[in-house]
Amino acid sequence: MSAVETNETVAAIVVAAGRGIRVGGGVPKQYRRVAGQAVLTRTLAALAAHAAIARIQPVIAADAADFFQECLADLDPAIRARIATPVEGGATRQMSVRAGLEALAAEAPGIVLVHDAARPFIRPDLIQRAIEAGRDHGAAVPGVPVTDTVKRVDEIAPGIGRVTETPARESLRAVQTPQAFAFGPLLKAHRAAAGQDLHGFTDDGALAEWANLTVVVFEGDGDNRKITRASDLIEADRAFSSHPDPSAGAPAMTAYVTRLGTGFDVHAFTEGDHVWLGGVRIPADRGVLAHSDGDVALHALTDALLGAIADGDIGTHFPPSDEKWRGAASDQFLAHACELVRARGGKIDHLDITVLAEAPRIGKHREEIRARIASIAGVPLSAVSIKATTTEKLGFVGRAEGLAAQAAATVRLPEEEGA
Repeated sequence: MSAVETNETVAAIVVAAGRGIRVGGGVPKQYRRVAGQAVLTRTLAALAAHAAIARIQPVIAADAADFFQECLADLDPAIRARIATPVEGGATRQMSVRAGLEALAAEAPGIVLVHDAARPFIRPDLIQRAIEAGRDHGAAVPGVPVTDTVKRVDEIAPGIGRVTETPARESLRAVQTPQAFAFGPLLKAHRAAAGQDLHGFTDDGALAEWANLTVVVFEGDGDNRKITRASDLIEADRAFSSHPDPSAGAPAMTAYVTRLGTGFDVHAFTEGDHVWLGGVRIPADRGVLAHSDGDVALHALTDALLGAIADGDIGTHFPPSDEKWRGAASDQFLAHACELVRARGGKIDHLDITVLAEAPRIGKHREEIRARIASIAGVPLSAVSIKATTTEKLGFVGRAEGLAAQAAATVRLPEEEGA
């Protein structure tokens, strides 16, 4: 008889409230991008690829709402529909898991999987084994054999320990997630531990053991590794570079080469009442003299992308001698360059623009410009930067005769393209 006798619904809690700063970069590891998508995005997609999981409950830090929304934006709408509104986690992993359990309590699934956000390599077959083990035993964790000899030690000095035991490694398992439990008993165990002010459990299997539940270990997956260090992010980036279908299993390995392109554009002022910058119409006491709309920011950025893929410049693709482009909106130029990058299997990592002008000031328009460029290029807002500077009254910019922009674009191309 199954350990879950009535409600067979399966839900998954994704624990993403940790700071994860050991990987560096100032951004928690679950929000760092690998092959263009956040680690958490890939983890959510992998879980959602399993049809048996009816609901996914994320648990995030209180200040991570913007990061999380960026993760959702990269997911298919059908996947987003199965992801519940995230709840705020606690100071420990145990507190965060309990927050996820309490959020699910009203619907009380039969089985709950608890999974680390930083394990994006989870395969469908491992999820299936977890569900089956949870149903059969009520408390089950995946484990893989330990290949190194393990020593138990007593510390006698900083960094020095006296060996007290050498356990037989044949009986040892390195435990992973997702861990699977009958929902009711796990929630009860969490509430009991919290009631006794016990918050140090780093693994739900250990908490279940404390609550006198019988915990079994089922076959894990050696490739279901956790991202912990900066080198793990590099490896994950390489592994996910082929953008595999999550239902297809482990990602294929495709090597990418990083390219940096730069661009520059300048336009003289003329009569008018506005200028276009970054796809945004900005009121001004003058306009610019140009064949198209004269958006120096988008022109420079278009050239930067074309430079990164070694495909000419904006004049090559949109010659000013062609009346077709007279007065044209520059967003189509940037969109074309982005499409050329993607047509080669490339990925746009970052777009950076500096506007050089005495006027107009762009400070109050900065976020609107970033959002517009992100929309045109099809990249997250976090991948777009725009800055402005004057030239200290020097040159044509300093004399307020015109304005200019310089841009840099970082892209990745498949190695055979970059060769």
